This record gives sequence, structure tokens and C-alpha cells, in this order.
Amino acid sequence: MMKRRYLALGSLGLVLSLGIPLLIGRGDALHLLKQMPLLLWAATLAIIALSWNVNAGRVRMLLSGLGQPMRQLPAVALIMASEFAICATPAGAGGPVTYVVLLKRHGLSASQGMAIYAVDQLMDLLFFVTTLSALGVYWLLVPARAQAYAPSQLLPLVALLGAGLIAVLLLVRFHRGAMLALLRLLRKLHVSHRRRRRVARWYAEFRGGLVMVGGFPPARLLAIYALCATHWLLRYSVLYVVLRGLGTNVTWVYSFLVQTLALTVGQFTLLPGGSGGAELSATALLTPEVGAATAAAAIIAWRFATYYWYLIAGAPVFLMQAGRWRNDRAKAAQELAASEPHGATPRD
Repeated sequence: MMKRRYLALGSLGLVLSLGIPLLIGRGDALHLLKQMPLLLWAATLAIIALSWNVNAGRVRMLLSGLGQPMRQLPAVALIMASEFAICATPAGAGGPVTYVVLLKRHGLSASQGMAIYAVDQLMDLLFFVTTLSALGVYWLLVPARAQAYAPSQLLPLVALLGAGLIAVLLLVRFHRGAMLALLRLLRKLHVSHRRRRRVARWYAEFRGGLVMVGGFPPARLLAIYALCATHWLLRYSVLYVVLRGLGTNVTWVYSFLVQTLALTVGQFTLLPGGSGGAELSATALLTPEVGAATAAAAIIAWRFATYYWYLIAGAPVFLMQAGRWRNDRAKAAQELAASEPHGATPRD
């Protein structure tokens, strides 16, 4: 039943993702897409491949700091499988689960994997807050370079991301109060004492992982942040490259803002990949600058590189990693059964 629901949502997402730009751009958008040179398509996919490798480098630096080094190829596979899960599940819910499961196969506990994922997300939030704030300052200093409505759209986005970053930092800072509040809630929900203790132990290990990462030397943390920034700058250059290839003069700064706003809006649709909301908002922002047909063609090419390609290239990697995980679990179960004394009664 759950698989059917995911399949239905994924199909709806793909229909909306293609249908909205085509409805707006009509036949002119298809004509522009046909005229796009193969070299331009190849350039967008090369940017994505490079961003995967940079992001894998960030994971490797985090893990090596914890004494769990990982080679580049498995790290890239982890990134591709996680990104596939994000694009294939509503609101990207499968991404964190895939990330943690694959790190668990590498030798980390679930709480340590979640701590690594949390640090990863904190770095992302910090990047977007600082970058968007810098854009706001840039448009104040050079108002001639700003679109008339861009600064007004920037402020609420910075406020939203900043509030999220502050909330996470407060949770980390006041972890004891947060844990007590969580346990109190679980008690009211009549969760058993044993499970509450398990949650408390998991939370403590999660906090320990965050503290351990926070204790990295400043040079390592700075290098991790630099890789984070490089990853997002590469990924958010795809739309600019497409727009330039279509002969427009939209600035990189504005294309960055369009993608940030569009993907933020897309999260509220709760559809895989933010489908529907991302295309509608991106087309609405680009149409006044480049026209409906060019905006629609650019959105389709951008989403191909940053959404459809994540599904196409990530699916076999995800299935391969899932198969290995099942094999590992089956082997562990067989070894456990073999180690039991003959005739012993299984315990709970």
C-alpha cells in the first residue's frame, strides 16, 4: 500500500514538473529545447557530477574526523543514493533515512549517523543564511543590479532560514531541557519506560556526536564549510548556465535567488522533489525577465539536471546499496543463529 502511494505521488510530481512549464511555454518552449546544443546539456550534467564529488569530499572529511575514513567512490554512492531518496519521497523524507542506514553500514551507530546528517544540514543552513544576507548587502550597495522585486522577496527567505538555524542552535545549546521535554511528552503518550530510556540513550549519543564534530579543529571545520559552499555554488549555477545558453542576460545572483525561492516553495507541496511548487514559482519569477517560452524551457532543462537526473542516475545506485544492506542484515542474522547453542530457546 505504501509503495503504491509513493508511486502515485512520484507520478503526480513528474506530471506537474513537466506539465506546468509546458502549459506556460507551450510549443515555443519545446522549440527552444530542441535548439539547445548537446554541449549545453552535457555541461549541466558535468556540473552535477562535480557537485556530487565535492559533497562526497565533505562527507569524507566529517567521517575521517571521527576516525571512520571512507573512500571517494563509496562516498559518492552515499550521496547519489541519498539524493535519489530525497527526490523520490514526499518532502524528501527518505533522504535522512538512507543517509543514516548507509553510514551504519560503514560502522557508525544510528545516532552518530544522525549527528553527521545534522551537522551537514547546519552547514547548509549557515551557507544559505550568509549567502542571502550577502546578496541583500550587495543589492543595497549596488541597487542598479537588483531587479525591482528581488530585495522584497529576499527578506522573508533570510528570516525563515535564519529562524530555522537559530532554532537548531538553541536545541543543541539547551539539549537537557529539550530532552526532558521530549521524555515528558512520551510519558503523556503512554510510551513504555524501556522505550523512553532507549530514546534518552539515543539522544545522548546524538548529542555526543554533535559535540565530537563541534570539537574538530577550526581548519577542518572551515574546509568542510568550504566544500559545502562549493557544492551549492556549483549546483545553483545550473540554471544560470542554461539561461546563458538560451541567450539571456539574467545575472547569476538573480538565478541563485530564483532557485532558492522556488525550491523553498516546492518543499511546501510535500510532493517528491518539490514538484509543482518549484516549477510554478521559478517560472513566475523568470517570465518577467526572459519571457514565458524561454523561462519554461530553462526550467525544464534545469529540473532535468537537478531532479530527473537525480532519479535516473541515482536509482541504480540506491538499489545496489539497498541490496547490499539486505545482504548484510541476512548474513548478520545467519551468524547470530549459528552462534546460538543447539536447542536454545530464543530470547526477546
